[in-house]
Amino acid sequence: MAAAGGDKLPVEVCKGFSGLDRVVLREARGSSAEVYLYGGHVTSWKNDHGEELLFVSSKAAFKPPKPIRGGIPICFPQFASHGGLESHGFARNRFWSIESDPPPFPTNSASMAHVDLILKPTEEDLKIWPHSFEFRLRVALGPGGDLLLTSRVRNTSTDGKPFSFTFAYHTYFAVSDISEVRVEGLETHDYLDNLQSKERFTEQGDAITFESEIDKIYLSTPTKIAILDHEKKRTFVVRKDGLPDAVVWNPWDKRAKAIADLGDEEYKHMLCVEAAAVEKPITLKPGEEWKGRLELSAVPSSYCSGQLDPQKVLQSS
Repeated sequence: MAAAGGDKLPVEVCKGFSGLDRVVLREARGSSAEVYLYGGHVTSWKNDHGEELLFVSSKAAFKPPKPIRGGIPICFPQFASHGGLESHGFARNRFWSIESDPPPFPTNSASMAHVDLILKPTEEDLKIWPHSFEFRLRVALGPGGDLLLTSRVRNTSTDGKPFSFTFAYHTYFAVSDISEVRVEGLETHDYLDNLQSKERFTEQGDAITFESEIDKIYLSTPTKIAILDHEKKRTFVVRKDGLPDAVVWNPWDKRAKAIADLGDEEYKHMLCVEAAAVEKPITLKPGEEWKGRLELSAVPSSYCSGQLDPQKVLQSS
């Protein structure tokens, strides 16, 4: 299939770092995304000006079995240390396959620029997590450059047993300066503080701002969260469905120095806000399927007395 008039194809499979297969998605107006089959891992999302909207560490290793530091790692079937598996589970360091003929996939996007991936457990996976499943992931670019990820997990076991899992889209957003960023939409919500033995607190501020390490799991959160980058006058809007929790993480200076695949100063230019299901694990009986959807958009934002114009983001559709 050749593109007419020299236009690039909306979906292209090519080689990336370390010779790993990746899929490049392109939208007609110029936005793009890249997905590595290793990890089913989105590593790039650019707007129609070619600006990178996701953070990937300059020290990220694209060398299996090490997970890729940055982008959007898939945490499955376990988030962090909430279970007996390796931290964040194994989906992010397995090779996924492109599924050319997936079952019907209800989606709001008529985008040509999408790819369907599938992950099934290997014999080794079944030894550490003895459950049969099919994990389907659709990554799509919307007409306005929005990035859409839809995950579907089905219990395919024949032994009649249910299984439970926790999950997160571990999204690393690229920000100009972490101290100039605020997160709105999580105020008044309870959270578990991973820096204080998962103790439960209630968010008191009118927005979340950053001046030290943060690692919190906000519970029963709204379907829409805004990340305001004051310096760039840009707001990321996170819309989520089927994912009740939201994780907010930045390692700050001391912790960043202890992370081998993260530059010492790179914490200043990243923020993780993760759509997740952590507090209450998802349980599937044989044949049942769960769906979790994430939609990311980047919009211009304006400030008035340090506040986002509410008409712009959280009140909008």
